[in-house]
Amino acid sequence: MAQEQKDIFTRLADRGEDVIGRISEIPGAQRFAESAAQVKERAEELQKRLRGLDALERRVDALERKVDELSKPKRSTSARKPAAKKSAPKPKSPGV
Repeated sequence: MAQEQKDIFTRLADRGEDVIGRISEIPGAQRFAESAAQVKERAEELQKRLRGLDALERRVDALERKVDELSKPKRSTSARKPAAKKSAPKPKSPGV
């Protein structure tokens, strides 16, 4: 039985090689292969751009946090009391 399976796999492998060899003879196969290669290149470029977007998103998040912190009103730790007004001395009444 193992010998039969090996023969089946060998025959399938041989058929695959035959099919691959015949593909180059099919009209339009070259154009299809070129299109497939272009799709692969575009997909790789898209992956690179998406990885770059992740880094940009992290930077934007960090900048947004900084802007939020800077836009909050600052609280001073030493609150000052307004200076007390000095009143003018009362004029002395004559005859006292």
